[in-house]
Amino acid sequence: MKRLFMVAASLVCVLSIFTSSAQQPLSINVSFEEVLAVPIRPADARIEYGPEELQYGELWLPVQSAEEPAPLVILVHGGCWLNSFDVSHAYGFSTALSERGFAVWALEYHRTGDAGGGWPGTYQDIQAAIQAVGLLDDYAVDTGRVALLGHSAGGHLALLAGSDPEVSRQVDLVVGLAAIVDIEQYSQGDNSCQMATPLFMNGTVQDIPQAYSEANPAEKQPHTRTVLFHGDTDQIVPLAQAELNGAETRVFQGAGHFDWIHPGTGAFADLLILLEELF
Repeated sequence: MKRLFMVAASLVCVLSIFTSSAQQPLSINVSFEEVLAVPIRPADARIEYGPEELQYGELWLPVQSAEEPAPLVILVHGGCWLNSFDVSHAYGFSTALSERGFAVWALEYHRTGDAGGGWPGTYQDIQAAIQAVGLLDDYAVDTGRVALLGHSAGGHLALLAGSDPEVSRQVDLVVGLAAIVDIEQYSQGDNSCQMATPLFMNGTVQDIPQAYSEANPAEKQPHTRTVLFHGDTDQIVPLAQAELNGAETRVFQGAGHFDWIHPGTGAFADLLILLEELF
């Protein structure tokens, strides 16, 4: 059963996670530019899940070695499905998770504007990557403990993948971060990302209703453990998108669209708590 949490109070309870190292207050409603300014370290490996140039994921391993393989986060980056936004803007997020004991496989994929991108090619890349997770067995990664995370348009793709029985059995948790849940409803909006939806889908919902139905997480049964995180000040993916039958919704007061992928925010700290509880 879906539960709705207003978690402004978690700013207080998670503050101690970061103040010991950063000695700075947590940020809120951060900008995309602030996300790009997050410190990064290079990935430890680049692993191709298909034969084409954009079919790869960059792997970060935990900074501190452990006695057993690290739990895995598969990350699907956002960017309105457009090829003007690539995986590099998720490097800071991936670096931060690796510093906290997780292995992170950040996927690149064909997007709108790429040959083979758009619906359904973009989604087929994500399916192929998850099904190829065994490629990580050569690294200190526990592919039996997997969380699938997607931000924004990447959240749409992650939620859709989580509804696929062939894919869902390979992951323990699906998380939508400011995710586009109802693509049909989203395509009716007038912000720049909403207007990019018909480009991704190769038509409007009036033109190709069956394709929108196939691409719509809101019309699917989600993975049995699905959590939606959303900020109530998100101007890119409205809070109305944070509803999915069978999923748990957690709303963070004051957070915007990019807080979830910035390690200096309370929203990120709330996400970290969920991952640590799982693994």
